[in-house]
Amino acid sequence: MKMEIRFAGYGGQGIILMGNIAAKAAVLYDGKNAVYTPSYGPEARGGAASSNVIIASEEIDYPYVTSIDILVAMSQLGYENNAPLLKDDGLLIIDSDLVRLKNGAGKVAKIQSTRLAEQLGKRIVANIVMLGFFTAVTKVVSYEAMKKAVLETVPAKYKELNEKALEIGYREGEKWQE
Repeated sequence: MKMEIRFAGYGGQGIILMGNIAAKAAVLYDGKNAVYTPSYGPEARGGAASSNVIIASEEIDYPYVTSIDILVAMSQLGYENNAPLLKDDGLLIIDSDLVRLKNGAGKVAKIQSTRLAEQLGKRIVANIVMLGFFTAVTKVVSYEAMKKAVLETVPAKYKELNEKALEIGYREGEKWQE
């Protein structure tokens, strides 16, 4: 098993953190191999941002994403810039409040992660809602591994909020699977 994953959005959404947490979950808690490469523009907020993660059960011989198996798009630009690199049988996961699909999008999983985060009182956890959804839909890493990685990474005062965000996203992903 080898999955090439790109999380894409804009600076300030926590896109870089998403890749970091996913790679950490795979390596530290699921016993898999992973490489993580962040990419962002010169802007602190608002510019393009992406995290590339390769997760594999075998050794990873090339550390860069070349053909995307799973694209998680949290902005229109993130979708438009990266969708052409998605494999024909790849999975596109989008925040449906922020991304409008073009025709022929292939296999798509949609969640309103920003809206769900706002219902929790903090739009900033939309990335963690999305990670929960990603975890349920793809099963690339286990929920327990992702939860441990999230709780280890976020500041102590936000652990409860992030745990709720992850759980809500995961539950939405389970519904998508049905």
